[in-house]
Amino acid sequence: MRILMLTSGLPHPPQQGGALRALGILRGLHENGHSVVLLSFCDPTDNDPRTTPLADYCQRIETIPMPHRTRTHRIRDLILTTKPDIAGRLSSDVMRDKLRVLLTSSAFDVVQFEGIEMAIYLPFAREIVRQHRLKTHLIYDSFNAEAALQRIIAKIETRNPRRLPAAIYSTIQAGRIARFERHICETADTVIAVSPEDAESLKPFRRDGKIYVVPNGIFTENYDEHPQKLDLGERVLVFTGKMDYRPNVDAALWFTDDVLPLIHADCGDTRLYIVGQKPHASLQGLREKDNIEVTGWVPDVQPYLHAASVYVAPLRMGSGTRLKILEAMAAGCAIVATSIAASGLSEPVRQAICIADTAEDMARAVCDLLKDVTARNALGTAAQRAVKQYYDWSALIPSLLNTYREIGLG
Repeated sequence: MRILMLTSGLPHPPQQGGALRALGILRGLHENGHSVVLLSFCDPTDNDPRTTPLADYCQRIETIPMPHRTRTHRIRDLILTTKPDIAGRLSSDVMRDKLRVLLTSSAFDVVQFEGIEMAIYLPFAREIVRQHRLKTHLIYDSFNAEAALQRIIAKIETRNPRRLPAAIYSTIQAGRIARFERHICETADTVIAVSPEDAESLKPFRRDGKIYVVPNGIFTENYDEHPQKLDLGERVLVFTGKMDYRPNVDAALWFTDDVLPLIHADCGDTRLYIVGQKPHASLQGLREKDNIEVTGWVPDVQPYLHAASVYVAPLRMGSGTRLKILEAMAAGCAIVATSIAASGLSEPVRQAICIADTAEDMARAVCDLLKDVTARNALGTAAQRAVKQYYDWSALIPSLLNTYREIGLG
């Protein structure tokens, strides 16, 4: 097949969930003999994609400069329109022009929109397909059930009176996103979700109620070991993620405020590393604490994963499948996570994770593992074995190809 894939940023290096997923799909499609053209936004600091593995996986790569959207534009849209904020984040006439040229000058079997930020171009593509009577199948690959995610965020924010403005904002956005998400799902020929839970949330947005599931995955061999070794000492806790993403910010603040003091009271000196790009301003105060390190951007998370005594995923909001957990499992980490963080994972994989939802339960689970190296190693080994069996891309690409075949492609 000939496939056009749209991504919000170049998938290499894969430093956040969407990029990890897009890269896995690109490589899998290439290895199965399909021809892929990549259309992506880029940033001036990005490496030339021709010097990355993307050049091996893609028959052609087209890049568009990342659009700039000011705070004034966002406030204007919030007040004067009913559009969700996410629908304007990557709006670009240059991208529309490039998409029009590609669709009308080349024959594609599939156009696949990766994530809701790129799905804003799906209705535009639908019009082109109709006008030119193209035999092109439009697929929305959803990274999250976005309206459901916003409702969860609003519920969590409401618990803190100081976060009331944020709760009101999320409540407004949840309604707007639901209308937008319904429009996207109705316009697409096929919708893919990353978990059964997300599929259930999106089903009401499809007239036929049909949502396909292709889970997130990783290339597990990339996490077996890493040439760079970090000696961070003993009793090291690690949390990773894009640190301007609201669910990750909330998780870091809840863990440091409510869980970490309980761990210190029981286990004594313990050090937490919060690893990820673009730390939000609300995390800056954590840098002043002796037992917390906010790293900001790092070239690779693997050295931190291999140096961790325990990996923590204290998420209280979110949807989809947390790739950060899959990475930690592949590195052999013993993991303590909330039910929200582990949602979307198959039951055999969940069994290789300690699930704890209250501050007291999470602190107790972390301390038990810190005190018992045998249990810690056993949990890490079980996690590594499970993620290789169920969430390596070699096990997941057949699911995507089967989806294509079910809808009459491939």
